[in-house]
Amino acid sequence: MKRKTTGSIVAGLLFLMIAFPVFGTGKVFRSADTHAEDYPTVQAVMHMSDLLEQWTDGQMSIKIYPGRQLGEEKATIEQTIAGAIDLNRVNLAPLNSIIPETAIPALPYIFRSTEHMHKVMDGEIGREILDAMIPHGLVGLAFYDSGARSFYNSKRPIMSPADMEGMKIRVQNSDLFVATMEALGANATPMEFGQVYEALKTGVIDGAENNWPSYESTRHFEVATHYSLDQHSMSPEVLVMSKKSWDKLSAEEQEMIRKAAVESVQVMRDLWNERVEKSKKIVMENGNEVIEEIDKQPFIDAMGPVYERFANTPELKDMVKRIQAVE
Repeated sequence: MKRKTTGSIVAGLLFLMIAFPVFGTGKVFRSADTHAEDYPTVQAVMHMSDLLEQWTDGQMSIKIYPGRQLGEEKATIEQTIAGAIDLNRVNLAPLNSIIPETAIPALPYIFRSTEHMHKVMDGEIGREILDAMIPHGLVGLAFYDSGARSFYNSKRPIMSPADMEGMKIRVQNSDLFVATMEALGANATPMEFGQVYEALKTGVIDGAENNWPSYESTRHFEVATHYSLDQHSMSPEVLVMSKKSWDKLSAEEQEMIRKAAVESVQVMRDLWNERVEKSKKIVMENGNEVIEEIDKQPFIDAMGPVYERFANTPELKDMVKRIQAVE
């Protein structure tokens, strides 16, 4: 009995050491990401950790858990709000039902280009959206690129909304993404990201939608060979911190974290651009059908009901107008 008890205590201590690492008297923040270790968002947070270590002589750092080690995004968001996870890189979609402002940059076709998106999200409107997270237990630190999301499937090339009629398309667990697919005539199928490959392979779903690096790194391109670059969403991802963790920090520490997060953005964007080119090359060499010339207007015309539903207050309608007005 004593051996079992001792073994249990040792196992418990080992778990605590892994889950809540403490190096000396410094602060080590736990950070979650569903992407793999070499993904640009993970590398950007690693850069952020390096900056914090330099600025604090090793007293602040970040322990990153990539590859869904701490769970899928919905679960890690709940843990971040509760304070069990300190930092989290997530897509805006799972936040839409909690924080209405996060749905606006996720509206289909709201951004005309990557440059347009950067100007909006790096400016006053982006700061408004980050600040809107605070009452919900999250401190928004910075936006990371998520590329342009486009449709891929195993059936046929998508050239118009008519080509999507009846297709089962995987979407994130987001009412906005479900509504977007329904407006285009597809059958939206909410599903966790880690389940998509097998679902495509077995025919549970016909297709999904994502950016170049995600399409390639997940090997989805092997089982869904038609990739149509409609670029319906350029919604960025966001790096957030638990407000419970944030409130334990001094004003000086908070400022350093904000600064390190902002400085990590350009690192992420540079890595992202490199990764996109690498992913394109791999997909093209596989012989996939990539449809680049698409008339987006019929897709845009179908989005009226989506905008009416999700930009449903004077404030949100105004945000849409301000985004569209940015040159």
